[in-house]
Amino acid sequence: MPNERLKAVMASGGWTCAALADKADVDTKSVERWANQNRTPRLGTARVAAEALGEDMFVLWPSLRQPRAARAISPELVALYEQRADLPVSVIVDLLEKAAERVDVLVYAAVFLHEAYPRLNDLLRERAAEGCTVRIAIGDPDSENVRQRGKEEKFGHGIESRCRLALMHYRPLIGTPGIEIRTHGTTLYNSLYRADDQLLVNAHVWGVNAFGAPVWHLRRTGAGTLFDTYASSFDAVWSTARPVEES
Repeated sequence: MPNERLKAVMASGGWTCAALADKADVDTKSVERWANQNRTPRLGTARVAAEALGEDMFVLWPSLRQPRAARAISPELVALYEQRADLPVSVIVDLLEKAAERVDVLVYAAVFLHEAYPRLNDLLRERAAEGCTVRIAIGDPDSENVRQRGKEEKFGHGIESRCRLALMHYRPLIGTPGIEIRTHGTTLYNSLYRADDQLLVNAHVWGVNAFGAPVWHLRRTGAGTLFDTYASSFDAVWSTARPVEES
């Protein structure tokens, strides 16, 4: 079946197959196949030919609108939540309950955890008692980066007080063997909640509170690098954070 639209546009503009082939840097037989057999050129070639003809390439070759194969999703991606508000706190609690070796939390405040699950401290004590290393890094309320984040969030007023409230929640854990609490003043691009080889990444978006930003659930599989990228990020922040002493 010929490409009647292409043939009509070529005819109206006085284009021969040889002339269009020269313009598109292909052989004449290729253009003949476009016109007489309705073959579709490569995207870049189609764009050059359409520009020469003064026509929309998608009008000439509608099949170019067909979606191309998407890049494979990372094998480490377990789930994607459009916003943290869609993530049941029970998912976080379940991950922590199953942790056998490590629990890492990197946030500015995340007071929603204690508010939604008042047993959080007890759970962390239980994990530590079973040999799990627990590291909690919360925002330093006196940090300029924390204050700046408050200015950027849509409802960010009082982020310093939320950091102090988070510290108040975690303070009873200070001195517990296997548990360490630190404060950090870094620019926080993501909040991280890790339990062994599973990790929840709450992205931070300018002008959006953390509860309205997406969360991806990762699992280390050995077939990707996403998990290790975020795990290394935690370690980098932890190395600069200050231990909270018993008062």
